[in-house]
Amino acid sequence: MYGSYALSKLPIEWMCWIAALGLLYFSDPHVHHFSLCPLDNLGIAWCPGCGVGRSIALLMHGNIEASLGMHWLGIPAFLVIVYRIFVLSKREYYLLTKYNQHEQP
Repeated sequence: MYGSYALSKLPIEWMCWIAALGLLYFSDPHVHHFSLCPLDNLGIAWCPGCGVGRSIALLMHGNIEASLGMHWLGIPAFLVIVYRIFVLSKREYYLLTKYNQHEQP
């Protein structure tokens, strides 16, 4: 089906970014939940990145003012992630079409 483009070359980074945005969309940004932040897990109250995920979640729900209030880097981070998804999608499309071209007689 994929020709020489094997399933071992799945776009892992692309899938991780899509999953991350999906989880942020369906999370409740107003409730404190488990964090991957090492500073938060060590019990340190201040972290320069705390609130970016909640800011992105608020942005995806259309609440721009609350997003900026949660963390000002949320909007630029969201734009960078969306751009990265676009670049990876374009690359994946190119690879799939390159390896699936059939010779015309």
